[in-house]
Amino acid sequence: MRLRGARAVPLRHISDACDVRLQFALTGPRRISKLAVMVVHLKAETESRLRQLAETTGRAPDELVEDAMTGYLAELNQVRGMLDGRYDDVKGGRVQPIDGEAAFARLRQKSKDRRGA
Repeated sequence: MRLRGARAVPLRHISDACDVRLQFALTGPRRISKLAVMVVHLKAETESRLRQLAETTGRAPDELVEDAMTGYLAELNQVRGMLDGRYDDVKGGRVQPIDGEAAFARLRQKSKDRRGA
């Protein structure tokens, strides 16, 4: 769907033997953005599940995709920020890195101790 003002205008549905292509507006009409329309490649099973969810919820598929991407990108940004902060802590000497093998060996030992083995 391509959003123009307050109404949605359907775009062509293109498919071939291997994949299904849908076009979704990833930005709303109230925002100014360079990204207005994007082609999203979905497997037939994923498209079917998306359409079924759209029917069940009464929401348009492009709205569901936009909500999912918004949540995913927010979570990805949060994780990226946490990793960058951890890297800065290690690089700045505020945190000392530990050996991965030693950490797993310690976890295995704790698990073994809890089982009483």
